[in-house]
Amino acid sequence: MQRLLLLGMPWVGQAIYVIAKLGVADALADGPVGSDELAAQVSAHPGALYRFCRAMTALELMEEHSDRRFSLTEGGHLLRTGAPGSFRHFAVVNGAEAFTAWAEVEHSVRTGEPAFERVHGMPHFDYLAQNPEANSDFNAMAGAGTTPRILADLDLSEARVIVDIGGSTGTTLSEVLRGNPQASGILQDLPNVVAEAPEVLRRYGVEDRCEIVGKSFFDGVPEGADVYLLCRVLHDWSDEDSLRLLDQVRSAMRPGARLVIVDQTIPDTPGFHPGKLTDLQMLVVLGGKERTVEEMTDLLDKSGFQVTGVRRPEVPGPGGETAIEAVAS
Repeated sequence: MQRLLLLGMPWVGQAIYVIAKLGVADALADGPVGSDELAAQVSAHPGALYRFCRAMTALELMEEHSDRRFSLTEGGHLLRTGAPGSFRHFAVVNGAEAFTAWAEVEHSVRTGEPAFERVHGMPHFDYLAQNPEANSDFNAMAGAGTTPRILADLDLSEARVIVDIGGSTGTTLSEVLRGNPQASGILQDLPNVVAEAPEVLRRYGVEDRCEIVGKSFFDGVPEGADVYLLCRVLHDWSDEDSLRLLDQVRSAMRPGARLVIVDQTIPDTPGFHPGKLTDLQMLVVLGGKERTVEEMTDLLDKSGFQVTGVRRPEVPGPGGETAIEAVAS
């Protein structure tokens, strides 16, 4: 019980944030390193860094050896940049400006508004546009995330043009295009986000089949495509803003075009589900929300869409989202 309580303490997550932010796990990638040498490599205070690394041993992310040398455990390797399943960028993003928003969480509970705006003076995505380092960290997190497994189950073989709206730096669209060589793609996101997309598209070998549009989707989306993809987008936004976005999509769709929404959904049943916890982060930082399938369907109905299919995940959590398909009614 004591260990569970400690894991829930905010400073535990912040300790992991520091290790991730400084790149300590990257410095330990090849084996044990002494804490003094490690501190020199990551520009940290030797005594302080030793204490943080020692704390990581309590979380079983590091192992301490003689002479204050540390190495990574299997779990600790997940803090390395580029490691399979890495959560380094996730730890950085959620331990920085997003974390400070939680100091004013009472504001969100009392008003239903994001505390982030109260703390930082502007909405989260506006903040990213004005802060290059935070923007780069956020884009790296989005780009390093797993592509939803459920996308592989969708039949997109008839699609000739696929638009990924709010598609970040293009990782998901690249995966979709690699699996559908007959299709071309259009990646749309804010200019400060898609600025990093060309390298991602080149890495996947799909740059010659993808157009990049740097524009807010609230100002319109590309017209005439076969499939419009909203992957992990709607949960960032309130119902009001989601309806605004869906109206833009519907206006751009030609007859017969498909809308595919991929997002985590919350079950109506009681008990544990990760979405019930990430929902709080959506509220406090972004002003968005995790939704049930019924709530998603209601948004689509209000926007003039007809749901044609719902595919639920086999397991909840990252990569295990629900896919909802719809057409303009």
